[in-house]
Amino acid sequence: MTLTRALPLAGLTVLGATAAQAETLTVATVNNNDMVIMQGLTEAFEQAHPDIELDWVVLEENVLRQRLTTDIATGGGQFDVMTIGTYEVPIWAERGWLAPLDDLPADYRVDDLLQSVRDGLSQDGTLQALPFYAESSMMYYRKDLFEEAGIEMPEQPTWPQVREWAGQLHDADQERYGICLRGKPGWGENMALATTMVNSFGGRWFDMDWNPQIDSPAWQEAIGFYVDLLNDFGPPGASSNGFNENLALFSRGNCAMWVDATSAAGKLFDTDESQVADALGFAPAPVAKTEKGSHWLWSWALAIPASSESKDAAREFITWATSEAYVNLVGEREGWTSVPPGTRKSTYENPNYQEAAPFAGFVLDAIQGADPTDATLESSPYIGVQFVGIPEFQSIGTQVGQMVASALTGETSVEQALQAAQRATERTMKRAGYLD
Repeated sequence: MTLTRALPLAGLTVLGATAAQAETLTVATVNNNDMVIMQGLTEAFEQAHPDIELDWVVLEENVLRQRLTTDIATGGGQFDVMTIGTYEVPIWAERGWLAPLDDLPADYRVDDLLQSVRDGLSQDGTLQALPFYAESSMMYYRKDLFEEAGIEMPEQPTWPQVREWAGQLHDADQERYGICLRGKPGWGENMALATTMVNSFGGRWFDMDWNPQIDSPAWQEAIGFYVDLLNDFGPPGASSNGFNENLALFSRGNCAMWVDATSAAGKLFDTDESQVADALGFAPAPVAKTEKGSHWLWSWALAIPASSESKDAAREFITWATSEAYVNLVGEREGWTSVPPGTRKSTYENPNYQEAAPFAGFVLDAIQGADPTDATLESSPYIGVQFVGIPEFQSIGTQVGQMVASALTGETSVEQALQAAQRATERTMKRAGYLD
């Protein structure tokens, strides 16, 4: 767990306001690169808003979700701004846990937000959270290694091709691994990737009557493929690696390929941050039997819990941090590959971003092409690509993620892990009233 707090600007006096008089906002966020940049711009916000101070709580993804879910479900009121995602927003909004954002200032330009992202954060047409960045998934690869091996990347790679390439490029003695993938258990960690693989192998979480399908042939094939691929050609300790760990591995040159979030592209193309920036290639997320659900759709967003006693100040902050002006501020101070991607049309129309980010159009197409209402080959009763949009999925997905991780480490077989996951999910769905 990582816990950091931004220090107040001691002794700062602006327009007659002092630090002692300022209203303090407690902001909870995830320790991803874009959020670290946001925290680093604390002084810029506080100078523009001298009556508000920011107190940061920055946590690893799984820990953040646990802390925020517990706090908002109990009305704890620890946080004034929460970083949550496309999964939580509609569920929490329906329960009245979030402050609706229906009176945003005109200069915020709501219509500039990408429609698919905006829809995922709205209830009955009203935004319940503001998108900080949005992403789909894609494949990153080392063009230099592909050229040396005589491998040509097709327009749409397949998972069997990925396995073949990983075998050709794997060199454990040189600490270069054929592929890096998420292995850390969690519904938003290993199961985000695993679910897109299951989708593409023709599987789904539930049939139209909400019967779990986790022990189906499609799940067996997809998870068996995933486990074998990582065990044969992945890095040691893959079951401990989530997004940030794999980002570090790939940027240091330890991975020939990596399938993960499009939001990593800016950091990987930054020569100050990445040792493979000059050799970086990118392609769509691989497919198997179908392209449906092969790449996810996600947005990290800033929301105001209904329990906050500082809603007006919180609104000032989240509109600032998700505005076009904030994007421009990051571009000017941190470089244009570092701006939060995937939320605003104006970002993709900006010549500075287009010049710095060769991946811009590709990422935009991936985000707009992901369809959470049609993500499985056979019909399913739920909305979501890499998750199931029901309240019970947070516990189901995390439990199944632990079982998949146990198969990855060899503690159980894939068949045993999926059978156990099937039984556990059936019990949960019966208790929740979905099944008789």
